[in-house]
Amino acid sequence: MITPLLPTYARMPVAFERAEGMYMYDTNGKKYLDFYSGIGVMCLGHCHPTLVNALKDQADKLWHTSNIYQIPEGERLAQRLIDASFADTVFFTNSGAESIECAIKMVRKYHHDKGNKGRYRMITMASAFHGRTLAGIAAAGQEKMIAGFEPVPDGFDVVPFGDLEAVKAAITPETGGIMVEPVQGEGGIRPLPLETLRGLREIADENNLLLVFDEIQCGMGRTGKLWAHEWAGINADIVTAAKGIGGGFPMGACLATEEAASGMVVGTHGTTYGGNPLAMAVGNAVLDEMLKPEFFEHVVKMGEMLFARLQGLQQRHSNFVSEVRGSGLMAGIRLPDVPTRPAVTDLISRGFCPAPAGDSVIRMLPPLILDESHIDEAVSIFDEAFTDWAKNGVPGV
Repeated sequence: MITPLLPTYARMPVAFERAEGMYMYDTNGKKYLDFYSGIGVMCLGHCHPTLVNALKDQADKLWHTSNIYQIPEGERLAQRLIDASFADTVFFTNSGAESIECAIKMVRKYHHDKGNKGRYRMITMASAFHGRTLAGIAAAGQEKMIAGFEPVPDGFDVVPFGDLEAVKAAITPETGGIMVEPVQGEGGIRPLPLETLRGLREIADENNLLLVFDEIQCGMGRTGKLWAHEWAGINADIVTAAKGIGGGFPMGACLATEEAASGMVVGTHGTTYGGNPLAMAVGNAVLDEMLKPEFFEHVVKMGEMLFARLQGLQQRHSNFVSEVRGSGLMAGIRLPDVPTRPAVTDLISRGFCPAPAGDSVIRMLPPLILDESHIDEAVSIFDEAFTDWAKNGVPGV
């Protein structure tokens, strides 16, 4: 018999009742250190007072109108994002998947309006994740997501991860853009080398292609800059954002240069809820905190500390950990000989919440407000778990 909630999730055996800062509390009152933050969403931790107050204040005034009216807080947030990035314009969405759809449409419309109607294809990379829409799973090209949903939309050519020569070889007269994650999240916390990002910019420029960076998981300060591609010293044509941009409130965005967005005129795209007053109030509150002096410096410092502690963990438990990966506070440890879901389930039972990712990786996306004590606590739980597993095996395996 089917469950009341559509059974599309393999849910962990825990339910949370409240949370504050770096910690969540289950329905029995047990405390958990949150190193997943709702898939990188809770960038400022749980129930951050700035965000809570912004949401409460806005809720007392106006929840929703429509994008047929002006929304001043949305105009303000768009300008602030523009001032802090490469972009000239922003379209607000409800989710990352919608941001991806906007970016795909933008690429196609750009070439259409330039007189190149046949340039609709996009080059993507293996092990990517671009959302669960039909276009999103087609862009990722992973059989596990596509199976049963065929035929998926045409227009995506998947090349091996990080292979610039394969990117060049995939370009045809129908190619209109390149779309990659600067750091793959679901694919196993795999950063593209900075020289590869620069190479993609060069390839795009040489072939009149639009370069799209999917920064839904790796953006909004996660790597120590507002956008992960900034580390390469290059600009994007389009960036998709979500997760951390709302600090826990459902919100996304598609940012673009004026040139890339030139085809997106009145009537070409829309949304019912995207950019509504509640979301815009919270989005501005997130930026209020994130753009404070030394915020990104803190992320970089904590990221370096976490990486060093995880490397130490690898040295002590090389029988389990084969590799430490990541950028900033987007980290992963690879456990090639241990099924990740039972491993994560056991870690959760110990009061620590990471998550599994592709390529046998335990993924960590902690709130960006963490300090050294939280890193030490996480590593201590890993130490305890690995020691127990060495003696008794991983529970459930």
